[in-house]
Amino acid sequence: MLSERRLEVLRAIVQDYVGTEEPVGSKALTERHKLGVSPATVRNDMAVLEEEGFIAQPHTSAGRIPTDKGYRLFVDKLAGVKPLSTPERRAIQNFLDSAVDLDDVVARTVRLLAQLTRQVAVVQYPSLTRSTVRHVELLSLAPARLMLVLITDTGRVEQRMVDCPAPFGETSLADLRARLNSRVVGRRFTDVPQLVQDLPESFEMEDRGTVSTVLATLLETLVEETEERLMIGGTANLTRFGHDFPLTIRPVLEALEEQVVLLKLLGEATDSAMTVRIGHENAHEGLSSTSVVAVGYGSGDEAVAKLGVVGPTRMDYPGTMGAVRAVARYVGQILAES
Repeated sequence: MLSERRLEVLRAIVQDYVGTEEPVGSKALTERHKLGVSPATVRNDMAVLEEEGFIAQPHTSAGRIPTDKGYRLFVDKLAGVKPLSTPERRAIQNFLDSAVDLDDVVARTVRLLAQLTRQVAVVQYPSLTRSTVRHVELLSLAPARLMLVLITDTGRVEQRMVDCPAPFGETSLADLRARLNSRVVGRRFTDVPQLVQDLPESFEMEDRGTVSTVLATLLETLVEETEERLMIGGTANLTRFGHDFPLTIRPVLEALEEQVVLLKLLGEATDSAMTVRIGHENAHEGLSSTSVVAVGYGSGDEAVAKLGVVGPTRMDYPGTMGAVRAVARYVGQILAES
């Protein structure tokens, strides 16, 4: 275990390196931070930190920089989440409140995260598999043609046309709408097939074909839309950190183009806790020089999707964690109110 003083020295090294982009020496540390000890003691502490693998000496410079292990300890023990200022919080709320639908919420969230953190922002769409049904609407377009509208608790709206095997009257349509909603509203999508399987049998024989067709369309919608969708933004921000990527930025950009990689990076959507993965903790080789800060968001206690940012390991962790958490909270509120 490191002593409190050595932890303080590590914190100071991380803060200075993130702020200046320059390797940090003992003299600069004692000048910039009130460590209460001599430069010689700080040099000794730095030697121990280097021996333990928390800092390293790049090239032949006198200074040291944090390693992945050093950043990990900084995040776990030393970094509080930096709260956003009142004007920042108000700006987030106003910007997200203006969204007109779910696509707009996701697009605005990506832009906002990229601007606030100056990193690459990744936002996962709320998954239907973790959503509940808010309402099913059935509209008559012609005697034997209907529109089915499915509305989720996360504000997602899916529309499908239904060609019926026979004309279906307004009375029968109202009856089906009422019975269908009484069974599925407030229920998980994954539960819907079981909840409606015997519904056709409760209708008159001449209506059963249409009821079955409507239900088949509803269930197809649930299956079709379960694939995970992501939106990404702010990739150009990476070009500001060219020297943070040891060889080239290309592997990072290639990894960010792969949706499967990004979904793995964000982690399980049901996990609403904040995760910070640093450098080589990211399984994808192309992202070994990056860190990922991600958190779940949702309209209730349970997360329905994840959002986060990807940037170089030399990032402002407290500020990034604060921004990601704040944006997730506002997006959750919007979904709850939508």
